[in-house]
Amino acid sequence: MIRDITLGQYFPGNSPIHRIDPRMKLLMTVIFIVATFVASSGLSFAVLFISAAVLFALSRISFKTLLKAMKPIVFILIFTTFFQIFFTKTGDLIFEWWIIKIYTNGIIYAIKMFIRVIVLITTTSVLMSYTTSPIALTDGLEELLKPLAKIGVPIHDFALVMSIALRFIPTLLEETEKIMAAQKARGTDFSTGSLLKRARSLLAVFVPLLASAIRHAIELADAMICRGYRGGSGRTKLNRMKMKFSDVVWLVASAAVLALCIICNPLTLDVIKGVFIK
Repeated sequence: MIRDITLGQYFPGNSPIHRIDPRMKLLMTVIFIVATFVASSGLSFAVLFISAAVLFALSRISFKTLLKAMKPIVFILIFTTFFQIFFTKTGDLIFEWWIIKIYTNGIIYAIKMFIRVIVLITTTSVLMSYTTSPIALTDGLEELLKPLAKIGVPIHDFALVMSIALRFIPTLLEETEKIMAAQKARGTDFSTGSLLKRARSLLAVFVPLLASAIRHAIELADAMICRGYRGGSGRTKLNRMKMKFSDVVWLVASAAVLALCIICNPLTLDVIKGVFIK
């Protein structure tokens, strides 16, 4: 289970998505998140789903990898889908048995919720994790937030913390797997018993994992001090980011997806009809 989690993993490649400037990827991610929550009509959800599918196909990431990213949220996805189906009481009644009633709007809302979660996971994973290295991601974030440095915001420190956090996600997952294997060898059972018993069993994982994380932090701090790290003031970068015309095209395409999602909403269509159709 721990090995299946792909959060924070980077898969090197030379796909069109890999070559997009990290700054544009961050802006595209924000645009897709906004578009996901703005969408409400069937046509806008179709636009979202097709856009996410195109991004995934162009990234050349295996479908199996994407499925691994979905595993941690399968339960939440199933729960929210069934919640929408069985607790939405609007629309036409299409099924009734005992106290269970299923309405058309319940199915529609469930489908929309399913697509919304799938699009969110796909776009954020493809743009920010699978095709962008942690260093490039934090450098892009630092460049985007650089204007805030003029008002005293420690942009470099924030980017450094983010880079370290992303870097240590796979390390801590590997540590968790080793600790769980060691505790199982000592007789600890994580899968059976009451919820309280399993929670107590997890303490045998959390305590050594916390100790391991603190040890890694101390070792990293000592290594940075030994190498003369004194913060971001006056530091230069080995690789400077250069904006290409294709990066702007990707950003405009993402903005077009957001615009389509807004235009295709029923409320927006009603406003357009009221303005142009008298």
